[in-house]
Formats: sequence, C-alpha cells, structure tokens
Amino acid sequence: MKKLVLCLLLLSQSVHAEIEVYQFTTSELELRYQTLTEELRCLVCQNQNIADSHAELAQDLRRKVYEMLNRGESNSQIIDYMTERYGDFVLYRPPFNARTLILWLAPVLTLLLGGLGFWSLLKRRKTNVDEQLSASERARIAELLHTTSDSK
Repeated sequence: MKKLVLCLLLLSQSVHAEIEVYQFTTSELELRYQTLTEELRCLVCQNQNIADSHAELAQDLRRKVYEMLNRGESNSQIIDYMTERYGDFVLYRPPFNARTLILWLAPVLTLLLGGLGFWSLLKRRKTNVDEQLSASERARIAELLHTTSDSK
C-alpha cells in the first residue's frame, strides 16, 4: 500500500491556479475594466479577449489595464496605448482605415467572388447541356413532356 501511495505521489503533478483579484474603488472603474478587457484581443490565443484568456500575456495586459485605470487614464488613452504597442490586431473591432481596409472588405469580396463563380458555373453547365443534346433528343424530351402533361 505504501508503494502505491508513493507511486501516486511521484506521478502526480503539482497544479496550482492563480486567480487574479483586483480591488476597485468604484463600480464605474470595475465596469470600465470589464469593458476594456472584453474589447482587447489576446495576442496569444487570438480567438479570445484578454478577459477570458489564461495566457501569461493576457494576464500582463489585464494588469496593465488595471494599473492605467487606477492612474486615472481614460478608455481611449488605454486603447491608444495598447494599439501603439501591439497594433490594431489587439482590437476586436479594428478602425476602418487604409491599413485595415482588407479586414473590412474581405468578407464582402469573398461573397461577391463566390457568387460570381457559382453563377458562372451554372451558366456554363446549362449551356453545355443544351449543346450536348441533338435535335432528335430534344424532340423526344418535348414529346415526353407533352405526354406527361396530357396524362395529368
């Protein structure tokens, strides 16, 4: 039994979770903190905001937001600091400017190009089917359609 306990102790890993607890002087500051951390993207995870991410960089960014809020900086000053340091990618809603134009236009262009390709494919397919049928085959189809509609 002692060997089993010893093996389990040796094989188990030491796991600890750190919970960040920030104290805010007002509920307004806390709300601003939550809003800002939800608007900033984790640069490591990329699919999460820094409020939800467990990456070390996200923890550092949350701490920086907390410190800047306590120094009395505005939301725009904090966002400007983050974009200056990490670029527009840190924002979930990047601004519409020349550098981010492709981010805003890519979905629309993709839909337009896909629709144009689909329309072209359908048009080409219809043309090919009409060209493949001989006159006798067309007459036979018309006759079948005519007899089918008469039987109803």
